[in-house]
Amino acid sequence: MSKKVVCVIFGGESSEHEISCISGTTVINNIDRNLYDIIIIGITKEGKWILVDNVSEIADKTWKEKNKTAVILPDKYSHGVLINDEGKIYIEHVDVVFPVLHGLYGEDGTIQGILEMAGIPYVGCGVLASSAGMDKLSTKKIVESLGIRQAEYVPVMKEELSDIDKAVEKVENKLTYPVFVKPSNAGSSRGVSKASDRDGLCVALNEAALYDSRILVEETICGREIECAILQYDGEVKASGVGEILAAAEFYDYDAKYNNSESRTVIDPDLDRGTVEEIREDAVNIFTAIDGAGLSRVDFFVENGSGEVVFNEINTMPGFTEISMYPMLWEAKGINKMQLITRLINSAKCRM
Repeated sequence: MSKKVVCVIFGGESSEHEISCISGTTVINNIDRNLYDIIIIGITKEGKWILVDNVSEIADKTWKEKNKTAVILPDKYSHGVLINDEGKIYIEHVDVVFPVLHGLYGEDGTIQGILEMAGIPYVGCGVLASSAGMDKLSTKKIVESLGIRQAEYVPVMKEELSDIDKAVEKVENKLTYPVFVKPSNAGSSRGVSKASDRDGLCVALNEAALYDSRILVEETICGREIECAILQYDGEVKASGVGEILAAAEFYDYDAKYNNSESRTVIDPDLDRGTVEEIREDAVNIFTAIDGAGLSRVDFFVENGSGEVVFNEINTMPGFTEISMYPMLWEAKGINKMQLITRLINSAKCRM
């Protein structure tokens, strides 16, 4: 029996390019070669699609210098990848795509749309769920209908910043300082700032506008940062246990997440059973509400004092780095990385 072909795509044009390269490496190294053959495609920050021959080329970054291209053909008849190997052009059949892409042009429904057109099964959420999950303002509106508590917020559009005083007044009429300011469409805490006064809010709004034209300003929730992993397999949506983020910085921004070794994650933190079950149930309900598929990581706060669970955000293609919570939460349930990735690939094959 011939092995199925999995195409792993990593990199991308977003601000999370480097994290995607690490996640992609982890996924590639944990695909069961007894079951699958692999085609590897890297996308540069400039948007060039390159055929990668070996995972070692990702670590030393030599893949970016290659003169081999590979692109997904949207033609359903082809069902594969068009490869240009230094003038030799041919098509390789693909059974499943694993788009290990974080952020814009990867986690936002863009590549999912190409794969839908091509009729190729793929790991993860579809176009709607990817787009809605990536866009924080859209997620807020969906979660509102579920009756799950989330931080109060004010949307600000980039064009409103031409009259910054009016934009600030709009925020101050609803929220009190300090507030968090986030691009609606960005990941790994890129462009996220905490503003403690009017001057800080002006700076934060302009910083967020560098990453997206739609900006989310939220009330500050003081509490523990808790995450839950979702896996859809064999027709069931299952929630893992929970993990806690212990950020080295004031909040879990990009630097605290990836560059500060003092940030830590704790699996199965000391929380009462009722709170854990509420988080797991909310995670499943939010994943289902956005029409999720395959996997997601859902993030919450447990508020200081009240102990209430507050939804923060959903990530439809969570990280697979050594410090990423998603694979660690499933490993704590006895599912190692290779088993997890095999299940994800199988769930993709069954969905289409």
